[in-house]
Order: sequence, then C-alpha cells, then structure tokens
Amino acid sequence: MAGLPFDELKDRRLLTVEQTARYLGLNERTLYNRICSRAKDPFPVKPKRIGKSVRFDILELDRYIDRL
Repeated sequence: MAGLPFDELKDRRLLTVEQTARYLGLNERTLYNRICSRAKDPFPVKPKRIGKSVRFDILELDRYIDRL
C-alpha cells in the first residue's frame, strides 16, 4: 500500500479510507463496504465527508479501539 509510513499516520488528524484500513489492520474493501449507506453491519466510527472525500478522525478511531 502506497502512502505514508505507519509511524507518520499518528501525526495526522484526518485519515483517508486507505490510511484508516492500514491503521486498523483491515482490508480496504471491508472498510468501504461497512461505510456505504446500505451496509448491513455499519462501521461504528462515522466518517467525515468533505465534498466527495471520505476521512476518519484518528481521535475517534482511537476511542473506538479503546472500547474494544
């Protein structure tokens, strides 16, 4: 997967779907399937939509991880 090294992801506040999947250790396709509007099992962290761009707040992702 191209992009930022894993260590540098923590320095960002908003992550792309690709970066979020890498951060959580999920398949990118799984994350896309769980954030679509008709998902049977929606992802518990709601993404931020900036225009057509989909981003995840890393602070919300960390809170989600802490609750697991």
